[in-house]
Amino acid sequence: MTLLGACATGGSEHGACPPVVAYSVEDQQRMAAEVHALPQGSVIFGTMADYHVLRQQVQACGGAQTSRHG
Repeated sequence: MTLLGACATGGSEHGACPPVVAYSVEDQQRMAAEVHALPQGSVIFGTMADYHVLRQQVQACGGAQTSRHG
């Protein structure tokens, strides 16, 4: 789509930003407990940091749109 936008004579709209999933307090507490149970140095810590950055980018892109998880 970006390449096709270069051929347009008028302005092009930005692609739709995906919604940011809203997790319940209970889900967040369960996630925290599960993360704390992981062994030190687990690779999941790095991927979670990446996910955090991605969520911030999506929120900036789409005005913090949310959808309910579950």
